[in-house]
Amino acid sequence: MRKKLLLLLTVLFLPWLLYFSIGQSWVRIVDFSLLYLMLSLGLNVVVGYAGLLDLGYIAFFAVGAYCYALLSSPQFGIHWPLLAILPLGALCAGLFGVLLGAPTLRLKGDYLAIVTLGFGEIIRIFLNNLSAPVNITNGPQGISDIDPLHMGSFVFNHSLLLGDIRIPSVINIYYLFLLAVIMTMIFSYRLEKSRVGRAWMAIREDELAASCVGIHTKRYKLLAFGLGATMGGLSGGLFAGFQGFVSPESFTLMESVMILCMVVLGGMGHIPGVILGSLLLSILPELLRETAHWQRSLFGQVIVDPANLRLIMFALALVVMMLVRPEGLIPSALRRKEMHHD
Repeated sequence: MRKKLLLLLTVLFLPWLLYFSIGQSWVRIVDFSLLYLMLSLGLNVVVGYAGLLDLGYIAFFAVGAYCYALLSSPQFGIHWPLLAILPLGALCAGLFGVLLGAPTLRLKGDYLAIVTLGFGEIIRIFLNNLSAPVNITNGPQGISDIDPLHMGSFVFNHSLLLGDIRIPSVINIYYLFLLAVIMTMIFSYRLEKSRVGRAWMAIREDELAASCVGIHTKRYKLLAFGLGATMGGLSGGLFAGFQGFVSPESFTLMESVMILCMVVLGGMGHIPGVILGSLLLSILPELLRETAHWQRSLFGQVIVDPANLRLIMFALALVVMMLVRPEGLIPSALRRKEMHHD
């Protein structure tokens, strides 16, 4: 009970501690970490629960972001409210998930990974070139001046004054994203314990056996793609409103790989593991930025660029995990038994 209370207090007061001790830049980093956590939970539905390797998951994030941008910016002169755009963006992303899942139902393993990778790149290239003959996405320049996240007259992207207390915008965003993450976690947990979740896990372990006991594997695979994509679309809408700008370069293959790394590193199919993996890999790159200063102090120059060091660290982390702890940092009890049955 004490541990849970301590965790609750830490989560509630973390942005204030960071704001007054380090500055608002680190609160903003934590805000982005929460977005990555939502994405990881969505991909965990596809990869962790259903066992479907998806390398194009960032495409659904892009669909949600562009839905928000197009319906809440000067691009088309439309400015819909937040509570209308977010569900619509999530629904559009879910539809794209089903469209991706339908032709890939018979594919497995590497073949499925290749197709989903191609889908992610097709969406990015499509957004990059959809500026002619009719300008819809503004091409590589992206869409700017996107409306901030707001409900009625309250704008999350602006500071809030409560008497003499000023609440910075990054802290407003933190609590909004935290609420979205908690809702996503509850939804994921309920899915895992439901009949649908058990069907997904049966398909993941042995699709033929699952089919033999009466599980409609194609239907449940489509559902996994659709629900995972919906969660990605929701986080994409929040990203667009937070940033105020979107462009195709925000949705590259590397982002899909990073989200997959978060799920694998933490522990596929286990929510606590996914949380740990996403927080570690979203905050670690920011810590690695400081290595440039350390390298100058020690060697007089930057030997390894922090951006490249990030990729090296991802690769090393995955290799070490595959060799030492293939089930992830915090695996489920079933996964742990499978990996250490001897």
